[in-house]
Amino acid sequence: MHFLHNIILLPWNRYLLSGLCLVLALTLVGSWEPSLALAQDAPAEQDVAPAGNGTADVEISYLSWAAASLGWFYGLVFLGLSFMLVALFVMNVLTARRENVLPRDLVESFEQNLEQKNYQAAYDLAKGDESFLGHVLSAGIAKVSTGYNEAIEAMQEVGEEENMRLEHRLSYLALIGTLSPMIGLLGTVDGMISSFKLIANTATGAPDPQALAQGISTALFTTFIGLVLAIPALAAYNLLRNRVSRLVLEVGIISEGLMSRFQKKSA
Repeated sequence: MHFLHNIILLPWNRYLLSGLCLVLALTLVGSWEPSLALAQDAPAEQDVAPAGNGTADVEISYLSWAAASLGWFYGLVFLGLSFMLVALFVMNVLTARRENVLPRDLVESFEQNLEQKNYQAAYDLAKGDESFLGHVLSAGIAKVSTGYNEAIEAMQEVGEEENMRLEHRLSYLALIGTLSPMIGLLGTVDGMISSFKLIANTATGAPDPQALAQGISTALFTTFIGLVLAIPALAAYNLLRNRVSRLVLEVGIISEGLMSRFQKKSA
């Protein structure tokens, strides 16, 4: 039990667990509404029964129809992409919080130590902080003894590395937004090929409508699910990228402002 508790407390696993819970909740909601509609329509279908052979058409739920149309391959692919999308979105939202990039307490404490000329305490404070600003300030004050320009260069290098790390993590959202409609297009072509193959193999008469509808439904559902995943993925990517860019700009301005007193001192 202690081992399982440690696994759940890991940051990455918390994001994945939250994403899985959301995906399961959406699945349950999607399967509940059609079942409720069937329960409400059941008495009416029993009252109006066909007089011919005594059998009635069985209406399947929307979720069951979608699962049958997608098949195991496209179903697993889209389920995995949706799971990754939710997990990456939660992770990037938490990473792009102002407290994780530009904590106000760090700015105030660091400035107080600089005013008191307690440079070692300022360095220890920035070094012990895991935020974007903490890494930039610790790199700058570590090089301030060699000169102000060297400190600024060290801060810029660390800032570029941290910015690349944030953008690299965000790029996976854009990747899902690009791959999802491509996979949907692949399913569209696959379903249409299956339908036309059925028509070509029908020698006499008309092809089976249900078998023909299977390929068409595969084509439509794969396109639909691909767009459903791509639209929020691209929207989240652009919104979070703009937020990260604004925070990175603020980090650069604040860090140079804090270190500017060393420039005046050296002059």
